[in-house]
Amino acid sequence: MYNLARSLLFKLDPEVSHELSLDVLGASARLGLTSLYAHEAAATPVNVMGIEFPNAVGLAAGLDKNADAFEALGALGFGFVEVGTVTPKGQSGNPKPRLFRLPEHEAIINRMGFNNKGVEHMVSRIRQHQFKGVLGVNIGKNLTTSVEDAASDYLTCLEQVIPYADYITANISSPNTPGLRSLQFGESLAQLISPLVEAKNRYAAENGRTVPLAVKIAPDMSDDEIKMVADTLVEQKVDAIIATNTTLSRDAVAGHKYATEAGGLSGAPVKDASTHVVSVLCDHLQSELPVIGVGGILSGADAVEKLQAGAKLVQIYSGFIYRGPELVHEAIAATDAYIRKNRLGK
Repeated sequence: MYNLARSLLFKLDPEVSHELSLDVLGASARLGLTSLYAHEAAATPVNVMGIEFPNAVGLAAGLDKNADAFEALGALGFGFVEVGTVTPKGQSGNPKPRLFRLPEHEAIINRMGFNNKGVEHMVSRIRQHQFKGVLGVNIGKNLTTSVEDAASDYLTCLEQVIPYADYITANISSPNTPGLRSLQFGESLAQLISPLVEAKNRYAAENGRTVPLAVKIAPDMSDDEIKMVADTLVEQKVDAIIATNTTLSRDAVAGHKYATEAGGLSGAPVKDASTHVVSVLCDHLQSELPVIGVGGILSGADAVEKLQAGAKLVQIYSGFIYRGPELVHEAIAATDAYIRKNRLGK
């Protein structure tokens, strides 16, 4: 069924098909029709960041920016769904066209620019649903907010979503907001993360509920830079690292008609770079922080490869666009088999 739907959707403009798919999924949830496609995977629960995930496979941020269809997406079997990136104020994002498919490479290039309806809209959406799954919220800054004032935007989003999120991710690695990736390093990173950690600790003390904070990083770093970022995040006492966001590299798609388009490249071409970052992080951290692996997962074997590199959980996005629910089920089965085998010591 998904192959048929994809063949039709891929005839449309990528952004139009994206919005149409979310509209259909959101409507199915509102009408109580998720049972028609719901999939409950029999899997070993995984405890990460103090949260029990029903399985190790999640949906990465970027697909459901406004929390319009997270309930329906969760019904597909994902162990967790991450919505966003959300910013304090709604913004239109970059000019269109800004989303490009590269089917020959099972890849996508996007320069969306954090287009979303704002944090108040997202909160209103989440409050309307009784979501039983694990929900992450990915937060960012508005385009018009300077890099120097970025912390205030992240803090505004965190304080508004924290009552409704199971965990929060600070997105400091999108290549589509000017200057954002500079926040990944040194004192800039510490100054951004410190008030977020203080706010989430204050919330925990006042409400008796801890909401972990993860940070999402880019793949386009040297090994020394990866280790430097990891050390800062350990010092700041964040709860997890998500590796990685999209890449600026075009080496794997050189010669394609869209290779020169600006934006982040995701899908199969980023797999090896992402897995390398996961491996460097895990070797360096020695279990001080859990790592969530994302980037280029197009098969169950790809998902297991991230776990073998040291990740505790994985997320998919572009692979879901190309393969649909089949990939979710395949990745859950493969990662669960790997987890059970290693827990049993076999």
